[in-house]
Formats: sequence, structure tokens, C-alpha cells
Amino acid sequence: MLRLAGVFLAAVLIFFGIRAFLVPKSFGEYGHYRGDAIAEIAALPLVHAGHQSCETCHTEILETKSKGKHEGVACEACHGPQAKHADDPGSILPIKPDAGVLCAQCHEASAAKPKWFPQVAAAEHSGGVVCSTCHNPHHPLDFGG
Repeated sequence: MLRLAGVFLAAVLIFFGIRAFLVPKSFGEYGHYRGDAIAEIAALPLVHAGHQSCETCHTEILETKSKGKHEGVACEACHGPQAKHADDPGSILPIKPDAGVLCAQCHEASAAKPKWFPQVAAAEHSGGVVCSTCHNPHHPLDFGG
């Protein structure tokens, strides 16, 4: 029995020794997180401009989008990070997303998605035609591209 207790005590000491070596000192500083991560993340360069930045210049798209099913979707969800474009809109233009790939990321039919969410089997729905040929991505129920 004493030998078993000694083995258990040795295992506990080894565990805490390894844990002290592997777990960063700031772990647990803000709950179940590594406290130093906040400063590390804050030091990263900004890549997203935020939808407010897009809406300042692209008011006509905001108008269309606000009446459509994609009203709550942030611009950068489809167009990617746009901080550089927002800083220098004249020379840095956003890349137009590939609608055939992009739309399917959210709307390809899947049993895991809620029944109310708009889904299509892209191959059957369009016969290979890109979504934006028929749908306006900012107001998808407007047909005519």
C-alpha cells in the first residue's frame, strides 16, 4: 500500500513538473485563457476594414443589400479582408469573388443545415452556370445577374 502511494505521489509530482514547464505563466490570467494572447493579437496588423468602412463609399450596394436576404452578411465575408482597399481605394481594388465557389460554401445542400436556410444542389440547380449569372449577390432574389 505504501509503495502504491509512493508511485501515485511520484506521478503527481511528475505531472505538475511537466505542466509547469509546458503551460505558459499567463494561462488562467483571464479565466481559461492565456493572458499574453491579448497583447499578441493586438500587435497583429489590421486586415479587415469592417462593413461600416465599405458602406461609407458603396452606398448604392448598401441600399440594394439592405433590402435583400444578405442584409446581415458582412461585406468581407464574401470579398475578403479589405483594410488595404479602404486605406487606398484608388489603387488597391478588391478581387471579385468566384460566385460559383463562394455561394456554394454557404448554400450547397446539406442535411446538417436548418431546413429554413436556402440550399441548392448547385450541379442540378444551375447546370454549371455561375450563380451571379442569374442572381444579384447583394440581393439574391433579384434575377438577371
